[in-house]
Amino acid sequence: MSVLLPTRTQSAEQVMAFYDAHRTTRKYVTAQDGSPLPLPADHLEAILHAAQRAPTDATAQLYSLVRLVNPAVRAEVAALTTNAHIATASEAFVVCADVRRVERVLEVRGQTPGHWPAIAVHFGIGDAVMAGTNLLTAAEMLGYQGCWIGGVMNGLEGIIDLLALPPGVLPFAALTIGTSAEDTPYRPRVPRPLVIHTDTYHGGTDGEIRDAVEVMNPIAARGDQPGDWARLLRSYFAVGGSMEQREPRLVAALKRQGLWAGDEDVTPPLPSVT
Repeated sequence: MSVLLPTRTQSAEQVMAFYDAHRTTRKYVTAQDGSPLPLPADHLEAILHAAQRAPTDATAQLYSLVRLVNPAVRAEVAALTTNAHIATASEAFVVCADVRRVERVLEVRGQTPGHWPAIAVHFGIGDAVMAGTNLLTAAEMLGYQGCWIGGVMNGLEGIIDLLALPPGVLPFAALTIGTSAEDTPYRPRVPRPLVIHTDTYHGGTDGEIRDAVEVMNPIAARGDQPGDWARLLRSYFAVGGSMEQREPRLVAALKRQGLWAGDEDVTPPLPSVT
């Protein structure tokens, strides 16, 4: 027997307006003493429900969300990620790829888990992203804003220890939710022809890439300083950038959590601490 689903029809204009209203927010309305302002219970229930309704591969739900409630735990994660707003958001989560739960199901039912670390990372991160995106979208539908935090890469080992994450569970990102206390500007996106490809991949001509940089420059503006998107990308992704510094930490965490599928002798050296 078919079940009639409730309609979710919106106009094209309404859908575009909803997503145009998306902002990444790092300053949240707090209580008078600066502590997090809790979400109403039904709002919290709604966003957690949305997270669990996310698509998943092979029915496995290869993710876990660690909700940060204890102020001391929040403060420590804020320090490890260098993102202070984790301590003040209404809700804060660490979004994890999690293949341990599936292994436990197999073990409890007398089956032997296979060895598939590369697949675990691929589908575990995919499931984690879909669940976290569902949670954030639901929060935005309720009038909140949030922030994905890649800074977990800055303190992976400490976060694994602090949250007692077993092998098979890897932090992907943190995610904060709350009522925005800042006026965040609209941020541009790369022109569509460089992102949406038809039938075959289109890498873009030099001219198209230069045009894209011009479109994206405002995203890197800071105060009175004009935006320079290439400079921002250079700080992350060029030689000596922060991604090179994060690389050995991630490789070490993948090995520690049993999720490394590469050769054992290719671990890049950890950067020196200055």
